[in-house]
Amino acid sequence: MWEAIATIALIALAAGLALSFASRHLPSRSDDLVEKVNELLPQTQCAQCGYPGCRPYAAAIVDGAASINLCPPGGEVTVKRLASLLGREPLPLVQRPHPAVAVIDESLCIGCVHCRNACPVDAIVGAAHFMHTIIESECTGCELCVAPCPVDCISMRPIA
Repeated sequence: MWEAIATIALIALAAGLALSFASRHLPSRSDDLVEKVNELLPQTQCAQCGYPGCRPYAAAIVDGAASINLCPPGGEVTVKRLASLLGREPLPLVQRPHPAVAVIDESLCIGCVHCRNACPVDAIVGAAHFMHTIIESECTGCELCVAPCPVDCISMRPIA
């Protein structure tokens, strides 16, 4: 019985040493680069880049399927950081055709919190069953709050 325990312990020790060696000496996977790119993105999950979230956009950047300048919430700073990390030239930020912010008609708001739960940047404030409002300086214009509103009290107003 002790021989079996010692054998299993030695196998586990050898496997651990082999994995440790491999993690230090083998080339890193592209997933590591995807994670580095993902860390530079603002994590708003707003889908303004054309991808459902920051992680899929990061993977597309690393694969070469997407440009580094598609993230309006990240701005020029994020484009420059991505260019530096990836060894690419910084590109001008691609702006949305009509930048806008969400506006709540507070007289119609029923306080359902559906919009607040949908907002990826917490730009909507208000308690359940009370009127909600949008912090315009925080709103990225992603429009994710519009569809969940059951009373259609949210509209998009162009930024002047």
